[in-house]
Order: sequence, then structure tokens, then C-alpha cells
Amino acid sequence: MASSLTCAGVIWAFLSFLCAAASCVGFFMPYWLLGSQLEKSVSFGTFRRCSYPVRDESLQTTVMVEQCGRYASFQAIPSTEWRICTVVTGLGCGLLLLVALTALMGCCVSELISRNVGRMAGGIQFLGGKCYILHACAEGGHGD
Repeated sequence: MASSLTCAGVIWAFLSFLCAAASCVGFFMPYWLLGSQLEKSVSFGTFRRCSYPVRDESLQTTVMVEQCGRYASFQAIPSTEWRICTVVTGLGCGLLLLVALTALMGCCVSELISRNVGRMAGGIQFLGGKCYILHACAEGGHGD
């Protein structure tokens, strides 16, 4: 199995894959914000939520649905900022995953990654990480 990567490149590829996998898992999990409502614990992420209130029209009351699920549509995500967050974070995770998989293929295929391709991949990875970090900073500012 020939590789165009140096030892540092192989380590970079492996760490890139781990980082991309952790970012994608975090993106898909609904445990970003934790709290309680109607004496039940609730949590939600960018497009998933667990234990959420629903209006029961037949009983004329609000009941808690104690299961995890996605929002019914993109428009059902609570705010415009939250929708933007979903798109930007998803884009960042996609870029991180693209670079990580390309780097892993570079471990197996000779001459797949040249110096210029490696620099470009690093730039894309930086951009993907920046999208993810911008979301994290924006979330920290909303709670104030």
C-alpha cells in the first residue's frame, strides 16, 4: 500500500477523521441545550429535540412528548438564527468530513495528495472548523 503522505500527514489524516467524526456526532445529537419544562427534563440541538411540549387541543392543555425527534420541517426550527446555525454547522461538518476522507484515501493511494492539494485541504479544513467555531461562539452569546 503506497502512500504519498509523510508520517506527519498520516497522523494529520487520522486526527482529521477523528475530529470530523466527533463534529458530525455532536451536530446530530440533540443534547446541546439542557433544561427542564413542566417538571420534565428537556434537551435540543440544531434540528433534533427530546421531551418537548405540544399543545393538546382536545384537552386544551400542554403535554410533554417524552421522546426524541426532528422538527417537522426546516421552517419549524424555532428561529431564523437557529436555522442559519443549522446550515452553517452542517456545512462545516461536511467540509471537515470531505477533507478527512480525502486525507484517509491519501494514506492508501500513491500520489493522491501533493503539497498544493495538502495546503488546499488544510485551508478547507480551517474553513470547516471556523464554521463550527463561529456557531459555538454565537451560541455562547445567545444565552446572555
